[in-house]
Amino acid sequence: MRYALQAITPPQNTIPYGNNTAAGHYITSDDAKIYYEIYGTGDPVLVLHGGIFGSAFEMYPFIDSLKTNHQVIAISTRGHGKSELGNQPHTYQLKARDAVTILNAVTKDSATVIGFSDGGYTGYMLASLYPSKVKKLVVIGAGERHPGDQPNGITVKQALELDKPFWDQQLALMPEPKRLSELFTNVQEEFNNKLVADQKLFSTIKCPVLVMVGDHDHFISVEHADHAAKFILKGQLSVIPGAGHGAFLEKWPVAWPAVCHFLQQ
Repeated sequence: MRYALQAITPPQNTIPYGNNTAAGHYITSDDAKIYYEIYGTGDPVLVLHGGIFGSAFEMYPFIDSLKTNHQVIAISTRGHGKSELGNQPHTYQLKARDAVTILNAVTKDSATVIGFSDGGYTGYMLASLYPSKVKKLVVIGAGERHPGDQPNGITVKQALELDKPFWDQQLALMPEPKRLSELFTNVQEEFNNKLVADQKLFSTIKCPVLVMVGDHDHFISVEHADHAAKFILKGQLSVIPGAGHGAFLEKWPVAWPAVCHFLQQ
């Protein structure tokens, strides 16, 4: 397994997260079968990957590091990996409902949630709509956002040209590979034209939240990440120097201690 745009040499000794039948499960959420994997035992941690170019495998540093002392639940977002796309509007409210459906099936406890990019916005929505299910939230590459902000406008053709091995792998996993262009359209329509992540949303989140951002993130500015942290009652900001959108993948030795410190507080 690989994550999008990674180096040719993949991480060594890594489980194929997102395609590990020994740990895999399915659950029906609304109109789609959603795939997830479970690792380890202990206090639950839910990990939510990014959108379009995202996969459960990209969250491998968190899964590898947390599964020794936690029960880690890794979801493949609807339309990604082995999860069906469904036919409802691809909203963050729907993806939060998918996540809480899985949490309710797996554990009676509240969970720590770690979300990257698209998964970060799902994390915000999950903490807002289902506060009893979220103990703490770590969000990477997701902050204040309004329609008209920096868009995600990549086409399927461009994506395939950028990283054909990744898409060959993902298409082989997808139960509905012919709906790939529909996935792109649905995710981009919601992210570019409908998503509002502002003070109104952030002020409803009561759990502690760490907002992490790379200082060279091309989607979310440090300013917008800072706004999110300030609008959240128990929000904290972590800026990773020299990192882009995937700050935790690019600068894991810097990002991981910050996350650990937050989780141990």
